[in-house]
Amino acid sequence: MSEVYRSYTPAEKRKRAWLILRDVKQAAADAVDPKIERQIDRIDAAAAERGQREAVALFRQDEKAKAALAAARAAERAARGKDRAAARDARAEAEKRARATEKALRRAGL
Repeated sequence: MSEVYRSYTPAEKRKRAWLILRDVKQAAADAVDPKIERQIDRIDAAAAERGQREAVALFRQDEKAKAALAAARAAERAARGKDRAAARDARAEAEKRARATEKALRRAGL
């Protein structure tokens, strides 16, 4: 598998699958059209560029969520009395957000 994270749109997935099928059929007939391979390469390049932007955004969100969690834990430790319950709730929400961003990274394969 490639090291590049690609994010295909549904239309790109369909078009790419159709092009690959045509390429395989033409390869069997020993008459491959180079335009098909160029189209596949263009789709892959667009998906790789989109994937790069999405990966950067996911990592940025993950870092923000971890920083918010650290701040919430510090606020919970410093809180007293009634403020402690609110700080505990804020920490729980920050933990949920951190877990969600980690899950998104895993699903993306990053």
